[in-house]
Order: sequence, then structure tokens, then C-alpha cells
Amino acid sequence: MTTHEQDAKTLELPWPFTGREDELDLVRRALAAGRPGIVVTGPAGRGKTRLVREAVRGLDCARVTGTPDTRDLRFAAFAHLLPDTVSLHRAVRLLSGLRLLVVDDAHLLDEASAALVHQLAVHGGTRLAVTATDGAPAPAAVSRLWTGELLPRLPLPPLPREDTDRILATAGLEPLTTGRLHRLCQGDLRLLRDLLGALHASGVLSAVPGGGGRAWRGPVPVTASVRERLAAVLDRPDADERETLHRLAFAEPLPLALDGLDLDVLERLEQEGLIGVDEHGSVSLAHPLHGPVLRATAGPLRARRLARTPDRCGPALTAERGVLERRLARHDVRAVPTPVGDWLLAEGLPVPGGYAAVRARYARLRGELREAAAWAREGLRAEPEDAGCRAELDLAVCQFGDGRGTGVWAAAARGDLGSALDRIAGDEVLALYDAVRLGAPERVAGRLPGDGVFARHADALARGDGPALDRAAGALAERGFLLFAAEAHAQAVPAHRDPRAARLSRTRALALARRCQGARTPALGALVLGELTARQRQIVALAASGLSNRQIAERLTLSVRTVGNHLYGAYARLGASDRGALPGLTDLPTAESA
Repeated sequence: MTTHEQDAKTLELPWPFTGREDELDLVRRALAAGRPGIVVTGPAGRGKTRLVREAVRGLDCARVTGTPDTRDLRFAAFAHLLPDTVSLHRAVRLLSGLRLLVVDDAHLLDEASAALVHQLAVHGGTRLAVTATDGAPAPAAVSRLWTGELLPRLPLPPLPREDTDRILATAGLEPLTTGRLHRLCQGDLRLLRDLLGALHASGVLSAVPGGGGRAWRGPVPVTASVRERLAAVLDRPDADERETLHRLAFAEPLPLALDGLDLDVLERLEQEGLIGVDEHGSVSLAHPLHGPVLRATAGPLRARRLARTPDRCGPALTAERGVLERRLARHDVRAVPTPVGDWLLAEGLPVPGGYAAVRARYARLRGELREAAAWAREGLRAEPEDAGCRAELDLAVCQFGDGRGTGVWAAAARGDLGSALDRIAGDEVLALYDAVRLGAPERVAGRLPGDGVFARHADALARGDGPALDRAAGALAERGFLLFAAEAHAQAVPAHRDPRAARLSRTRALALARRCQGARTPALGALVLGELTARQRQIVALAASGLSNRQIAERLTLSVRTVGNHLYGAYARLGASDRGALPGLTDLPTAESA
């Protein structure tokens, strides 16, 4: 077994604070004048400390931290704020003048420090920002902060996939790798950082042909931190439990039936939350990281005895593809487990083109465009002539705003909506629905199934009914069509008569669009432009018409540097890399009209 050391250079870089907008706003409001404060809880590594640090940035505050080595020392956490010997009563008086106190890792406080924090909360003169780890034993005075309703409690949820993607964007990883890291880490940012450092250090990241970023295939690097976190799994003293865990690990991606497994052993493992049993009586490991690490740390003889050949996954892969195809036929693309395909990918094994094309289509219709393109490339790597993968790759790339090609979305990306609409043909529902997405529902009037969500969207758009468009967007999102839902909300913005309703539609559209991995469709174009300042919109329009920075500067009587700064800010908001992407990004006004 190889234990990978952390890449110090990588790990010294600060993680960008990403996402958590709602939670950050809630914490800031809880720390406003006249409020008592808040307790933020969650598993280790979820980002509690970073959230509170961001919330109090720029505020005058005192900070204390609990540590495991000082739990027996009286007032250890407050040593820098209090005299050497002090009573609880005097400590409260000395610190009652603090306006804001940040208490990190409160579950590790010594009893005296915990009592002091509790008394400060009771007296109410000091606002408290407290973090504590779920499941860890904590002093009673700490837990009474929220159970006694002295402070509101914010259980911090896992970081969503789209925010994980944004954090990892600077690492240049391709979408399937960021997805794998997200599944393995389950929102644990410290574990994510640790694994990313190990991947850099071990040199296993390889470039994806075609500029798709860097990919990780193969075993999980077992760092010292990973070993420590998985000690409950790796260091089982009971031989039967170890054997069962390894059997389950090497059975992945398929579960094992209860038959043939020791029920007493399974019950013990289930009580500790290490395994799960589904309604069909199949047993699997509870955490997606457990299987890869158990396989990576197994000795050669055990691995040889338990390992199975990849061909056993053929029928299971076919069944998984069938589930996705049936969902697609029902126009329902909500997320479903896909363990077999994910396992093939993680192991670096060839992914059949037919399966990859279905995964790409499913991801594209969910609005996960970069993931769709990555699955299509994966299928083409195994089967270079696969027509389904080639078509899905073209569709995904065009909806990034790439105008190359001759299809509907290539023409739309070039801003030639008339030509795009003329290319819509046939009777396939989603092909007809493209006309609705492009803002021309009259082109397919009466041709969409009358009782379906696509027809309801078309009808609402044809009538210019903002509330109905929002309802259609909600129905689309419920079925997993996040990009379509974002477009429907965006179309609702100009249709609303009530400015407040228009702002709400815009907010919803933007929130959904951010989950669509860089989609640049006409319906979203005007919406995104609305995020620019008036000057940025003017300069972007001129740049899109082909003028250079110097020509724009001369026309608007600005310096060339000012023009460049405005364009740089606009690129960041629009998700464009350079001016070449601007003409196809949206239906921009012409330079003359600007």
C-alpha cells in the first residue's frame, strides 16, 4: 500500500469562498446589532469555520478556539483574554464588554470555558458566533446554547455539486473528475483538499484530448488523513468484520445479497453506519469512499482472491442504460444512481459508446453541459466512430455558445435564429421544443403533446403569460430539466407586468442557470446581460461587432485601459474567455444601437 503525502504547495493556497450565499446571509443577519448570535454545526470538514470567518470579515471581534489537548485546563481557550487566575463570575464581567465573540470548535472547550460562553449568551450583551462538530461529545453548557434556545442553530448542509465545481475550476479538472471527487468527499472540504493535493503530488492527472481539462482515473490515493478518517473501517479488530467489508468493497459497483453473509456481523456494521441494506435485501458500503480505500489498502493476495473481472458488469451496465432510456422516454431526467458507469469510469476502463451517448444525453437535458460533453468524449475514446456520442458532443458544445457546425444550436450560437428555426424538423418532441426554447412557440403550435409540460411552456410563451411561464419552469425543474426551467423563468421576466414578479423570475433564472455549467442559449443571453453595468453592455456590444479596444476607446472617449478593464469584468460575469465568444453568447444589440 502506498500512502501519499500532501502537496504542500497546493495545500498552502487558500480555497476560494464559494457558494453558501444563503447561509452567509443568515449568519450575518444573526450577528447584526441587537441579535444574540448563532451556532453553526455540521460534520468535520464541512466549512463551518470558513463560513463564520467570512461572515465576520471586517468586524471587530475576539476569537477563541477549543482544542483537544487543553480540555482539562481551566479557561484554556480564553487564556489570551483573561488573567491567570479568575473566577467564572469575574470572567463574565471582564468579557461582558465584548461586542462580538467567535468561538471555534466549541465542542472541544474545557468545562470552564464552555460555562463562560454559556453565561455570556445568557447575559445577552455579547453576540456569539459559535461552531461545533456534529456527533462529537460536547460540554453540556455548549449543547445548551441551542437546546436551551439561547442561540439559533444552523446545521450546515453539504456543499452542492455546482459549488464544488466552482472551487475546483482553478485546478483545471474535467467535469467527470470533479463529479467523482464530489461523490467521494460528500461535502467534506478538508477531505477534498487532501485528495486534490495527493492527486497533484502523485502525478496521476492526465490531459484530456481536445482541451477537456485534466482527468483522474484509477485508484484513490490513500493519504495519512484519509487513513485517519477511515480508521473505523480500515482498523476493525474483528476478522469477520474485516472480511465482510472487503467482500463488499470488491463486489462494487454491485451490492451483495444477504445470503451467504453473517447476519450478526452485518448487524454490528449496520449499527455503526458502515453498511446499508436496501428494500431488496442487497448490502453495500454506506460511504462511497470506503470501497475504493478498502480496495487500495488490501494486500495483493486478498485483492487477488476477492477481485472480479470487469466483464461481470456487462449485464448491469445494460440494465443501468435501460433505466436511463426509460426515464428519457418519459421526459423525466431527475438524478438517478448510476454506480456501474461511474465505476467503469473511475477504474479507467473503456466506456461503451452506446452507454456513454445515453449518459451524455441525460446530462445535457439536465443542463449539465460540460458533463455531457465529457461523457461523449469518453465514449468516442472507446469507439471513435460512435454517431450518438458525436451528436451529443456537438449539441453540448453548441449550447456553450460555439457556433461551428450546421445544426439548430450551432446557428443559434451564431445569433442566426431564423436559420436555427428553419432547421427544426420532424416530429420528435424535444426537437420541436427547441422552437419554444428559441422563443418561437408559434412554429410548433399544436404539435407538442397537449398534456405535457413542454406544451404548457409553449402556450404560456405564446400568450406572454409571466405567471404561467414561471409555473411551467417549476414543472420543468421538478422533472430535472434545469436548463429548460432557467430559460422559461428568463422568458417570464419581460412577460411580467409586476416588476416584483419580474425580479423574482430573474433571480430564479439566474440561480438555475448557474447550475447549468456555462450554458449560453439565446433565452439566457439577455438575462445574463442584465448583470452587466450600462457601460459594460455598451462596450460588450461594440466588441461583439468586431471593434478593437482602441477603436472602442476612441468612439466612447475612454482610455484603452478602461475599455480593457470593463471587458475583463464583463467576461467574468458572462462566463466568456475572450471577445471571440461574445457574438454567439447572446442576441446582443448592434454597435449602432448601443
